[in-house]
Amino acid sequence: MTAEPLPTTPWPVPPQDGYTVDDLLTLPGLPPHTELIDGSLVFVSPQRYFHSIVIDMLMAGLRRTAPSEVKVVREMTVQLDESNGPEPDLCVVRAEAVTSREQTRFDVADVSLAVEVVSPDSEARDRDTKPHKYAGAGIPHFWLVEMAGADQHPVVQVYELSTVTKSYALVGIHHERLKLSVPFDIDIDLAEVDNL
Repeated sequence: MTAEPLPTTPWPVPPQDGYTVDDLLTLPGLPPHTELIDGSLVFVSPQRYFHSIVIDMLMAGLRRTAPSEVKVVREMTVQLDESNGPEPDLCVVRAEAVTSREQTRFDVADVSLAVEVVSPDSEARDRDTKPHKYAGAGIPHFWLVEMAGADQHPVVQVYELSTVTKSYALVGIHHERLKLSVPFDIDIDLAEVDNL
């Protein structure tokens, strides 16, 4: 038995100064959830079930208590600058920033919370690169969610932005219940993940 040849894919050739967010959103044929980090396209691997159900649980929990002035959105490009368009797993944006059902990005100034659920293929980006960039761009709140323990439950690390240092400070680690008063009143039972 011989292996079938792989189909050839015409990969785009990057511009000398790197791609821009406009390129990211208009290049044909990019895989779903492609991100732009420092002018380079970043392709993501298929996600684990844990990743999907945790995003669903957090999105439902956030939407339950979100005031009408904000919207909770899933996997949308956030334009940090011309060379950076990451796609947080979840983010909270000003309601006025949602302008169309065909919208493909949000400006960083409209984002009050970015959430990343760590995946094996993106650990370094989720734990280091993205939080650093989100903080530098001024997103006030950041959550990092990891799978922990033998029971594989989500643990949510909650960070707030220091406006002096432009970096995040850890303000809490939540194992069973996520109860916060910022960016609005939030109460999510993390054990709900077992019901999904």
